[in-house]
Amino acid sequence: MALALPHRAAKPRTRGLTSMIDFGPDTFGWTGAPGGIRPLLDACAQYIDFAKIYALNALLLPRETVKAAARLYRDHDVRPFAGGILFEYAWQKNELDGLETLLADLDIGGLEISENYVQLTPDQRARMIDRFQRRGIYIKYEFGRKNPTDPLSLDELGGVVEAVGQQGIEHVIVEQSDFDMLVAARADAIDALRREPWFDRLVIEADPYRFPKQHAELVRTFGPEVNLANVTPGQVLRLEGFRLGIGRAVDYSIIER
Repeated sequence: MALALPHRAAKPRTRGLTSMIDFGPDTFGWTGAPGGIRPLLDACAQYIDFAKIYALNALLLPRETVKAAARLYRDHDVRPFAGGILFEYAWQKNELDGLETLLADLDIGGLEISENYVQLTPDQRARMIDRFQRRGIYIKYEFGRKNPTDPLSLDELGGVVEAVGQQGIEHVIVEQSDFDMLVAARADAIDALRREPWFDRLVIEADPYRFPKQHAELVRTFGPEVNLANVTPGQVLRLEGFRLGIGRAVDYSIIER
């Protein structure tokens, strides 16, 4: 029998998702051009499900750079999408038509709709999702605010998961700040989340600055098939190792399996 690692489901996955964040030229890794992305994808594309183009990088970087990056992600079976701050900026500027034009020009193919700083009514949220879906853009939805004042309500979160699910959105990203506040405010938060029938449809935003401790804790707490977002290029491979039980942070549990 050949020596092999434990089996992990091949893409497309519904559990154990890793959504990488592409900051562009940054201390977390230069992934803003094909020359930076290609070696990463050649080695690790099988461990990356999605790649988010950070914040307003779709406007900050040269268009050909963003377009080439999006193409390379797709060529390696990684689905790129523009971050939610781009949507919120367009919403506030009343430039949704301009956003549609930009996304078409960049050929990114996906868009995160979030409410970090803007607030949509349920009807507005549904109409925004429908609007971009009708133009062939797949939608990621993020729940939560960058600066929450109260812990999130699991009932509200569950309602949103169900509502956007009816529009074909399989997973809801939970904003890092809201997740952190919930865990800090409720001693039973982890158990409560795990009991929810929709938990596997959540993607938890991890904090890149708290790697590897937080990421290892999330894997130990929720299991190797936990869905995680905002994983940086330099963290992808080690996170996959954590899922398999590789690394001091998870006490090399692979040895005891």
